[in-house]
Amino acid sequence: MRHDNSVFHDLLKRIPWTAFERLVEEHQADKHVRRLSTKSQLIALLYGQLAGATSLREIVGSLQSHGTRLYHLGARPVSRSTFADANGLRPSAVFAELFAQMVARAGRGLKRAVGEAVYLIDGSSLSLAGAGSQWARFSDQACGAKMHVVYDANAERPIYAAVTPANVNDITAAKEMPIEAGATYVFDLGYYDFGWWAKLNAAGCRIVTRLKSHTRLTVSAEQAVNEDAGILFDRIGLLPQRQAKSRRNPMNRPVREIGVRIETGKVLRIFSNDLTAPAEEIAALYKRRWAIELFFRWVKQTLKIRHFLGNNENAVRIQVAVALIAYLLLQMAKADQTSVTSPLAFARLVRANLMHRKRIDRLLKPSHSPPISPAQMSLQW
Repeated sequence: MRHDNSVFHDLLKRIPWTAFERLVEEHQADKHVRRLSTKSQLIALLYGQLAGATSLREIVGSLQSHGTRLYHLGARPVSRSTFADANGLRPSAVFAELFAQMVARAGRGLKRAVGEAVYLIDGSSLSLAGAGSQWARFSDQACGAKMHVVYDANAERPIYAAVTPANVNDITAAKEMPIEAGATYVFDLGYYDFGWWAKLNAAGCRIVTRLKSHTRLTVSAEQAVNEDAGILFDRIGLLPQRQAKSRRNPMNRPVREIGVRIETGKVLRIFSNDLTAPAEEIAALYKRRWAIELFFRWVKQTLKIRHFLGNNENAVRIQVAVALIAYLLLQMAKADQTSVTSPLAFARLVRANLMHRKRIDRLLKPSHSPPISPAQMSLQW
């Protein structure tokens, strides 16, 4: 008898299961596990992300209603208490490293010169409350975490993510991020650290960010500008010798300051260590920073990182990693079809058809019964 896969099953084919099994073995995630394997946990979490489920109870109930189809997914029904325990105790590194491996595999099809890579860096707050969230409490009234992301602007996907308590400074998290020599890094004022800039510069990276109002360049040259493009000035000079009274500035080579007037009339002082590119190019690179803001908005609206299934640090890290894996699955699946061009519309169609037996490239078409083979016996009444 012919069997058609569900949309969910089709999406899961894009996960490198052999690599996942190696990670489970490496971190001993299934050691002493009797009821819920790490694979079943991942499938349940991905179902929650893609179906828009907001609670453990909703995920468990929905999966039980599709129990016969779980068999074809290689998973089993889960109980709420076992699921909650797994999210709180199962090593989050399994899911974070799976995300990293999927990013690396997806990137193999996007070979380009290193100098063309544009990476955007930013963080987004995550609200937490209730039992288990003490790890992220930083005052009597406030509790929360932060997701720090490096986003590939050309491939339109995150390539690195980390979760910290919300009171960890952005620059502290950035210093733990991997650096790709020769790439362009674009970021905002949260990453204002001359020492870190010097590290990027030493790796041959191009930096595009903003200068704070109190940072003044010692100008050595003024360059011609195109005022019609909104460029007010283009200067080359040196940063102050110290970033703070007790810290000598290691970023002591000539740098660049470009004044740009934006639509609101505000003037931005854009900083770069690239002394030769046109000022319009540097300004356009900084403008691309908004792509990561749109990414955060899309993820929070479409996937589930506004409400957490568990508040302890491990559960939050797992849920964020699985949300990013779900984002990659949607992005890869969207690239395999041409009928739906909007990422948001595609995600909504996937959600509406998640457990239906349909092909990814036919989400807009009505379901049809499979044709009957002439060799198949038919019963007539």
